[in-house]
Amino acid sequence: MQLENASDNSYRNVKLTIAYDGSAFHGWQVQSNALSVQEVFQNALSKIIGDDHDVKGCSRTDTGVHANMYCIGLKTHHPIPPKRLQAALNNHLPSTIAVLNCEEMPLDFHPRYDCKRKQYIYKIWNNEVRNPFLNNYALHYRYVGMDEKLLNHAASYYIGTHDFTSFCTLDNRRPGDMSRTVFRSDVVRDGDFVIFTVEADGFLYNMVRIMTGTLLRVAQRKLSPEDIPVIISKHDRSFAGPTAPACGLYLNKVVY
Repeated sequence: MQLENASDNSYRNVKLTIAYDGSAFHGWQVQSNALSVQEVFQNALSKIIGDDHDVKGCSRTDTGVHANMYCIGLKTHHPIPPKRLQAALNNHLPSTIAVLNCEEMPLDFHPRYDCKRKQYIYKIWNNEVRNPFLNNYALHYRYVGMDEKLLNHAASYYIGTHDFTSFCTLDNRRPGDMSRTVFRSDVVRDGDFVIFTVEADGFLYNMVRIMTGTLLRVAQRKLSPEDIPVIISKHDRSFAGPTAPACGLYLNKVVY
């Protein structure tokens, strides 16, 4: 929402860190025909400070994707202290969204453009029997014995600065620069969970889910780890694996 008199001394910029269960939401950004996290957050905010606010998120997230850490920039003239705002929001928000922290920031802080890195994790439940409590929170891969060491080797080829066109779902948006720098990419096992972690300076549309789907092709021995750099070099989405379901994906950390 456009704010007036933004240059006066009462204008503030507040950073809020939230976590949310994305199962019931169509991503972060407000949509005209579906419920989003931003819509629910702004509705709760309006009950506390009225319409004197401008809200920006650190990233788009897909339908069904979760966030362990998501950062929001709030510009407002309202004088409510950060701790009171945090408590009030947690009182009005549904149980699927929680405000973890609230702090004053410089007026030029932007949650998206000032972000240096984002980290995502993808959870896979590797057990012959599905876990009903993980239905919306991990991908069930029933073929036991998934070789996490093989997948970790494959994931290492994502590290570095590459053109990730092969790992992006193209839509009607202008493609722009498809290069991203991946700082971390690894796979570990924790009991029946196999967890893929990837950290980069930015991500393309569906990039992590396609990276995961490609690793699943490696798990199925349909691809080898050494095929990953070849797929990257093709700059062609058709060479990579399928887009993994959203349920196992979490925005895990945002670094400023």
